[in-house]
Amino acid sequence: MKMRKGMRNLEIARLLESVAAAYQIKNPDKNRFKIIAYERAAVAVEHSSSEVKDLWDEGKLDELPGIGKSIAAHLGDIFKKGKSSHFEKVMEAIPPQVFDLLEISGVGPKTAVKLVKDLNLSKKDPVGELLKYAEEGKIEILEGFGKDSQDEIIRSIKELKGRSRRLLLNYAEDISESIIDWMKKSKAVVEVSALGSLRRKASTVGDIDIGVSSNSPQEIIKHFTRYPNLSRILEKGELDASIILPGDIQVDVKIQPVNSFGALLQHFTGSKQHNIALREYARSLSLSLSEYGVKNLKTKKIKKFRKEEFFYEALGMEWIPPELREDSGEIKFALMKKLPTLVKLSDIKGDLQIHSDFDIETSHDLGESSMEVIVTKADDLGYEYIAFTEHNPSHSRHSEKQIVDILKRKQEAVEKLNQTLNKRLKSLNTQRSQRKALKRVFNSLEIDILPSGKLPVSEKGLETLDFALISIHSSFRMDKNKMTKRILSAFSHPKVKIFAHPTARIINKREGIEADWEKILEFCESENKWLEINADPMRLDLPDFLVKEAVEKGVKMTLGTDSHHKDHLDNMKYATYVARRGWCKKENILNSLSLVEFEKLLRD
Repeated sequence: MKMRKGMRNLEIARLLESVAAAYQIKNPDKNRFKIIAYERAAVAVEHSSSEVKDLWDEGKLDELPGIGKSIAAHLGDIFKKGKSSHFEKVMEAIPPQVFDLLEISGVGPKTAVKLVKDLNLSKKDPVGELLKYAEEGKIEILEGFGKDSQDEIIRSIKELKGRSRRLLLNYAEDISESIIDWMKKSKAVVEVSALGSLRRKASTVGDIDIGVSSNSPQEIIKHFTRYPNLSRILEKGELDASIILPGDIQVDVKIQPVNSFGALLQHFTGSKQHNIALREYARSLSLSLSEYGVKNLKTKKIKKFRKEEFFYEALGMEWIPPELREDSGEIKFALMKKLPTLVKLSDIKGDLQIHSDFDIETSHDLGESSMEVIVTKADDLGYEYIAFTEHNPSHSRHSEKQIVDILKRKQEAVEKLNQTLNKRLKSLNTQRSQRKALKRVFNSLEIDILPSGKLPVSEKGLETLDFALISIHSSFRMDKNKMTKRILSAFSHPKVKIFAHPTARIINKREGIEADWEKILEFCESENKWLEINADPMRLDLPDFLVKEAVEKGVKMTLGTDSHHKDHLDNMKYATYVARRGWCKKENILNSLSLVEFEKLLRD
């Protein structure tokens, strides 16, 4: 399997699976423990809510459950050199086509070896060739195969693309909400909920799992498999079913009787690491956990739970919010009844990154909606304040004087908006209606951090702003120390308060920058600087594992939708999800402050 420095989680997981398969092909008895270790590591990486490369950058890769020091060291070689000599040695003498075939559901290592050798599959496109031979009936005549196994190979290959792609959270959420709305039309449904990484609000989602509470499972399956938008039915069981949607997206439904639904929710929500840790704790109490309930290993009796809260209560714990179920300390805190009260969307009083269509001829993209339209939308959302943070004017198109003039024009436009808001506030009859109205628009700017660490806006330009955001939009692959120096240099300016989408990652497209986050967090804490959690579903940046570190170090954060259209303001929930996954309480997020409190913070 091809290795490279910038491998992402799914690629790394496949590589670890390939190493496990190589051990299995060469000597399964001798390598039994290595096979198990690499298979566990692959699962840990695939289901990690953080990029493994980011964890390695922080020196914390071996803290990921399932990744020991040895595997972490081999992965470190890949991130440093673009290859691992150890992995190459383990997989040598095995045709690379074998590892490609392992992507096919139902094809194990030894089957893959046989197919490659018997069909003489090429390196160029072994999966495509296998599909061709299967459709020509050339697999069923091989020893150990038959028509059924041949048909299964055809089906699995055609579904391979959908299984291997992870969906952005917002896309997965839209699909699940459509499915849930459809399921609620059945009178047999008592409760219905998303499960798995979607319920935990991870940044990406694989297959979509839906849980249903019902005492009529066959009616549920019949209704589910009549979903109007499905491409085909994959399978139907007694208590579960699977369908394929356009785009090869798989949706599974899992059903339990009403009195067991809490157990099903628990069993299929937590990460594998959370569930393993919970099962180990349960065994210490002579209990066994499943989607049916909690079994007493001494009496053999199963206690069922209609509500998930009662399931955790039976283990002596307080209920753990789904976003925290990643085996990152939540079980210990639940036993002590000291889990944090996580921030909620309703706590957010303002949006601190919005781009309007103000004609600023920016260095990047303009917004699509006018300031007035965005103000109306923000008022409808019940915000007390917002900030317009257009990108800084382009230096290649303007002189320094022209940039200052543009920023003064923007300052005047914001002042006019605030005058209008003040008049409206005075006209409102009650204090209650005034509390719910938008009160203040801040004049801000999202400013590029130049590779040198300087800001492309002069002191006169900065003076026009209430505060500034900084962000990285170029030279992403700088050396870690140089990148850190670049960031801290720009962050040191008194007008700069927020570091926007700090890692600069684009999910599924670009990994984050390399920087010394410990040093950056220490700087933020000592200098009263803030890190943004960006709500754009393609960013969700700061990532959750760094959010948790920020919380532990006392660094404050802000939420910004990075809106370029009024409708993007609705994305604030995604920033809230990340904050919750990072263990944020209301007090960790500055947009939870009232306008009066936030203005005081700016002055201080």
